Amino acid sequence: MIEHTSIAVLGAKESGVGAALLGKLKAKEVFVSDFGKIPDDYKNELLENNIPFEEGGHSFDILVKQDIIIKSPGVPEKAGIVKQLRAAGKTIVSEIEYGAWFYSAKVIAITGSNGKTTTTMLVHHILTESGLQVGLAGNVGTSFCKYLLKEEQDPVVVLELSSFQLDDIHQFKADVALLLNITPDHLDRYEYSLDKYADSKLRVFENQTVKDEAIFNEDDPLIAARIERIQGEPSRIPFGGDWDDLNSNLKGKHNVFNIRCAVRIAELMGLKRDQIQDALKSFKAVKHRLETVAFVDEVEYVNDSKATNVDAVKYALGGIEKPIVWIAGGTDKGNDYAELYAEVGKIKALLCLGVDNEKLKTSFTDKITIIEEYQDTTKVVKRASEIATSGDIVLLSPACASFDLFKNYMDRGEQFEKAVFELI
Repeated sequence: MIEHTSIAVLGAKESGVGAALLGKLKAKEVFVSDFGKIPDDYKNELLENNIPFEEGGHSFDILVKQDIIIKSPGVPEKAGIVKQLRAAGKTIVSEIEYGAWFYSAKVIAITGSNGKTTTTMLVHHILTESGLQVGLAGNVGTSFCKYLLKEEQDPVVVLELSSFQLDDIHQFKADVALLLNITPDHLDRYEYSLDKYADSKLRVFENQTVKDEAIFNEDDPLIAARIERIQGEPSRIPFGGDWDDLNSNLKGKHNVFNIRCAVRIAELMGLKRDQIQDALKSFKAVKHRLETVAFVDEVEYVNDSKATNVDAVKYALGGIEKPIVWIAGGTDKGNDYAELYAEVGKIKALLCLGVDNEKLKTSFTDKITIIEEYQDTTKVVKRASEIATSGDIVLLSPACASFDLFKNYMDRGEQFEKAVFELI
């Protein structure tokens, strides 16, 4: 822990407000600053807890006086205020780092470009169904700092971590760390460098010691090329194994992969095969990930809003054999859509949903006959219903972030579902 009596928090959403609330208990002064407009629900939390804040800009003269700066994951390193504060020599930490200062029990940390939410929820479900007291936090819903406001701490917490949350860790350490995979994602935040993005993911193993476990996908070339860089000599566990006889409600090859990872962690926690199997049977798929919403006029509508990068969409398209009306688009993160060209033969139409769809449209101009652009979910779903015929699938699988038109991927998925139900 870095000694401090005052903190400033950059960003006022789930992570930022969580850090501010924890800071209210641990420091004498807390100040929250957001460059944009603070959503009403988070603003109300700050008001109810008498935490001073500003929105619509940053006051450097106030921020620079605080002992510690906590940067929310949504705040990019290239932001002007971050550059100013670093130039002034201020200590900047992530919300995950700040939370770790006040949690001393066992941490299971899971990251990867794809599958981390499903795997995180699987691990939590298997452990809790087997009778263990386990918390769940991080990128999966409740921020780590907000989770730590509980009066009684769990002896184990499972954290889903994004690369953004790992970027500003200093002392954070996972007792068990899992790196699922590395595929191009968020490159706009890493100077369009896959190497820098990959190095960020590898930070999940940072600060581990000989007492800890580092689990990694040995078949992923980007991980394999970097795994020797791990410091601290944790037990290195390349995962694999034959678990095909474990039954689950999850479908698709990518979910078999996720299950194998979750099983490996469950075994490390001392669970037996029969306990794991019983828990898997009761696990339900993660919302907004290849989720069938409804059948309308013999057309299946599938919500895959959580597919925010090209690799996730490749899994979705590759697992479907029927004709597809594909709804995609949003905030591009440096995507290379050429990885999807092998699947275009089954796509009847590409309906772009986003503010700026030029790159997406250009990438498929000579490959998909029908390409149209929309900025309204109801309209795009209505148009999809006009194009699709009996036996087709209307697939929302964006390959992009959601922040141009929606609060987050969940909001995008919920609006899609609402529009589908309006067809019925």
